[in-house]
Amino acid sequence: MKKKAIEKIPYFGLKKTSRKKDVKYIGVTAVKIVGHEKHLFLEVYRNKKESKEIPMVRIVLTKKDFGTYWPEKEEWTRQKIKPDSCYGRVIWGEEHPTWEQEKKENILQSTEDLERIKKFCKANVYNEEHWWEYIYKHEDDIVTTARRNREHKVYMRRQEALADRMAHTKELPEKEILDRADGLYFHNQHYLYYKKHGCYAHIACSKCGGVTDARWKSGISYESQFQRWTEEPREGHYGTCPMCGARGEYKCQGKVKGTCDKYIYLFLGQKYKENGMVMRYVEVGKKWTLGFICGDKGPEMYNASEELSGVEIARAYFEPGKKVQIDYHKHDPYMGKDFWDDCNLYGMANIPISAGLIMSETYEEMKGTIFQYSALQEYAKNVREVNPIDYLERYSQTPQIEVLVKMGLTDVVEKLVKCYYGIVADENARRPDQFLGIRKERVKQLIRKKGDTHLLGVMQMEKRQGQNWTDEQVEHLAETDLSGTQVEMATKYMTLQKLLNRIEKYSGCEYGTECSSALARIRHTATTYADYLSMRINLGYDLNNTVYQQPQDLEAEHNKMVMETNKEEMDKRLKEVAERYPEIRHVYRGLRNKYLYEDDKYIIRPARSAEEIVMEGRLLHHCVGGNTYLAKHNTGKTYILMLRFKEEPDVPYITVEIDAKNPRILQWYGDKDKKPDEKNMQSWLNTWLMKLKTGTLTETIQTAAIA
Repeated sequence: MKKKAIEKIPYFGLKKTSRKKDVKYIGVTAVKIVGHEKHLFLEVYRNKKESKEIPMVRIVLTKKDFGTYWPEKEEWTRQKIKPDSCYGRVIWGEEHPTWEQEKKENILQSTEDLERIKKFCKANVYNEEHWWEYIYKHEDDIVTTARRNREHKVYMRRQEALADRMAHTKELPEKEILDRADGLYFHNQHYLYYKKHGCYAHIACSKCGGVTDARWKSGISYESQFQRWTEEPREGHYGTCPMCGARGEYKCQGKVKGTCDKYIYLFLGQKYKENGMVMRYVEVGKKWTLGFICGDKGPEMYNASEELSGVEIARAYFEPGKKVQIDYHKHDPYMGKDFWDDCNLYGMANIPISAGLIMSETYEEMKGTIFQYSALQEYAKNVREVNPIDYLERYSQTPQIEVLVKMGLTDVVEKLVKCYYGIVADENARRPDQFLGIRKERVKQLIRKKGDTHLLGVMQMEKRQGQNWTDEQVEHLAETDLSGTQVEMATKYMTLQKLLNRIEKYSGCEYGTECSSALARIRHTATTYADYLSMRINLGYDLNNTVYQQPQDLEAEHNKMVMETNKEEMDKRLKEVAERYPEIRHVYRGLRNKYLYEDDKYIIRPARSAEEIVMEGRLLHHCVGGNTYLAKHNTGKTYILMLRFKEEPDVPYITVEIDAKNPRILQWYGDKDKKPDEKNMQSWLNTWLMKLKTGTLTETIQTAAIA
């Protein structure tokens, strides 16, 4: 649209005869040729004597474009004649008339104007009196068409780029991948299915697919010495197929449901174009099937088979200076075809890419690419599982990862790969100490601990506070898991070494034992002591007084401070829950007989009352004391159990919520919603739950009491 040429066209003006009473706006139309193209002009005038020469607005339409010119502001906009809304339908947005007011207050100068609009716009409207609908629909069609054209161009560019990527991607060595997976990851696993009958066993081999009878027990007849022999088939043991000689694991026919399978995920990296890289994500599965037919005495083994299959799920393309592009392998159920797409599925149904095994060929392919110095191979050797797509994406963003990996700071790199960039002090720094925000002399110590992030946090704290701690102090402080604010608060009244000594004394555990239980106890004690000191300060106590600094019984004094901090509110809350949830106290005895269990280290029991649950939540800083948990325990939907050290049965440690009807652990947490000594405690809880389901909790306690 040639806007400058349009602005030079004189305004049409409003005829005196067109002015009518109770009309606010009058439209005048004309068709002009501008730049060899027809233009429909609509000028809208205010129905006032002083406004008959210059319109309030001039709307110009062509077949494929439109524009709105405002003479008072001398500017062009893409504003449409009427908002696309069901409420407040107006032409210019100045008022909010009804439909009836609209058609009375907005008219055209003559019937010829309406005919011009109808002929040019060629739209269908519900009511001709709403003449502006013709223009609005014409404008809307132009906007919609333009948007669709833009979207189509974008789509075509995406499809061209996708086709180009596919054309430059090498063939997937499927047979080699399957053979490698079968040998290295499935260990050429075969199954020998069997069913014994007397001295014989009916055996089906998944390797050769044959079915035969083989003697496994000697007989007394002369003919038995000429019959085929095999070892005694036993579930889970290995034997030799009497038909093909393959080694396989015996599986009893009665325990087989027909099919079993295993899956692994592999990454294969290949060079892409000049120096790019494509990382291919492949799922490989092996399926073992036992076939049955109906026999005289029930189902009989008919055959056995095994099948290897693989499918490429996704491809991640890396090119210099470009963002990573991931293409996904999809299936069209309507067309019955597989295809590649450059975007994932939507919502919760997206295609995930999880960690997997990296094929050794990948590292050879990396030579000469942008990732030849990425240190992916070194990183993969030091971690349990790796997603190379995430790693390479982070490496492209943060090349310093290569140095960190080669220095042995594995834990730090793991955090960066998971996008925990909060541990980075300066992303542009080249030196590791500046990059991580620690003292230069601390780097070697961090390397010895493989980049332990707890230790890193203490080293960063040391530098922020301008301190110079010893190596031993740094390592011990890392075990406490205290924050910088807590340490800074405590060291105003004591040295760091005194703080560490007191935590060690109160916990009863030594630093550096690498015992998970000791570590959990030290961290719990450190948090409790720091919390205790903070409450003392907030309540106005003088912490220069060693009596306040060094309480004889830390847990008791801490609980006292908790109560004193908000005694009035706490008393009110405890009284409220006692009255509101009385059943918790009433059912305690019965629940204790059912759920109580203890061994030489831990004890678990149900909550005695609603007040105890509230205090548990306050002392461990989690939400178990809320009305939701209290109500569920009170009505018998779920129960709250207390897990504690046997030596300190009154000191909160872990809170457990269990389903009342179907015994299963819904959740368990310790201080501040953390899971102390997680692996050990999860194993302990699993053992307790198994005893609960089998009804052996009471027997265990009685046996322990007798002993």
